Amino acid sequence: MEKKPLKVKTIILSDVHLGTFDCKIDQVNHFLKHTRCEKLILNGDIIDGWRLKRTGHWPKSHTRFIRLILRKMEKKNTEVIYLRGNHDDVLAKFLPITFENLQIVEEHVHVTPQGNYLVLHGDVFDTITKNFVFLAYVGDWGYRALMRLNRLFNAWRAWRGLEYYSLSKAVKARVKSAVSHVSKFEDHIAELARSRGCMGVMCGHIHTAADKRLGDIHYLNSGDWVESLTAVIEHMDGRLELIDFGTFCLEYPFEADVIESAEADAAVQAG
Repeated sequence: MEKKPLKVKTIILSDVHLGTFDCKIDQVNHFLKHTRCEKLILNGDIIDGWRLKRTGHWPKSHTRFIRLILRKMEKKNTEVIYLRGNHDDVLAKFLPITFENLQIVEEHVHVTPQGNYLVLHGDVFDTITKNFVFLAYVGDWGYRALMRLNRLFNAWRAWRGLEYYSLSKAVKARVKSAVSHVSKFEDHIAELARSRGCMGVMCGHIHTAADKRLGDIHYLNSGDWVESLTAVIEHMDGRLELIDFGTFCLEYPFEADVIESAEADAAVQAG
């Protein structure tokens, strides 16, 4: 008998990067299928317009993600807040937009029993992304090259029977300039939340999941679905938790859902 979905008040996801080869689409679809929420916050870079424009990569599994969101809106009456990121910045020209229980905005204030949290993607503090678009694209190219190397490296590790290892996370954790960038980003975004009278902030953008105190500010970064495979959830009692996919799969095993997804795709192709 299938286990009942995890019911929470709010889910915050960021940096899914639909339209890229590195998006862990089966994992994020599994997470969405086995969760129910009153409010879903999609905190930027859900669709990677930069890569989609170049490659046109969009398999059925990426369409399934969109359908899962629409189903939550239609059948489960879930409120969806979509915040613009830097990879889906084409939306900036049209904001804000409201369609019934869907809002597409620059930023959002999320109200909890403990107090208000400022929710934004976080690229507002990335001066390269904002002011030097060419350099931002060069940086994106370098990151994608590293991720391609990561795929080859992990194919070799899988052949050797070894676990997955993220080269990008290792680089960010060990290169001094990368560590400094993350630290400055966190300090800047905490100061913004403080200036808005919020007790906390929820963001994404830097692909580094976190749940910690920065002075008087509760800082939450929901990570990504390329490397971290993490999300922030608000339980029914208002408690906020950073959850990773591995922990989630202890309650909702992943393999069965992958098989089901593959069978569903095969049935569509056959029918």
